[in-house]
Amino acid sequence: MNEGIIEIDLHGMNCYKAKIMIDSKLRKANGSVYCIRLIHGYNSGTDLKNMIIDEYSFGKHPKVIKIKPGSNAGITNLILREL
Repeated sequence: MNEGIIEIDLHGMNCYKAKIMIDSKLRKANGSVYCIRLIHGYNSGTDLKNMIIDEYSFGKHPKVIKIKPGSNAGITNLILREL
C-alpha cells in the first residue's frame, strides 16, 4: 500500500456490499489519506463504477472532493484532499 492511499478490491461484490466497504473506509480515513483507490474491474459490466460515480461524486459525500479515473478502466480514485 502506498503512503496516503487506501486500496479496496471490490471484485465479486455487489453494489450494496461495495458501498458498505467504501463507506467504512471513508469513515476511518484520517488526514494522512488523500486517495481511496477502488479496484472494481471492467470485464463484468459497469455497475460498480456507475454506483461509485452516483454515490460519491462532488458534494454527495463530505470527504470526497472529486473522482478521478485510475490507470486503467477498472480503477476509480476518490480524492479526499489535494497533495
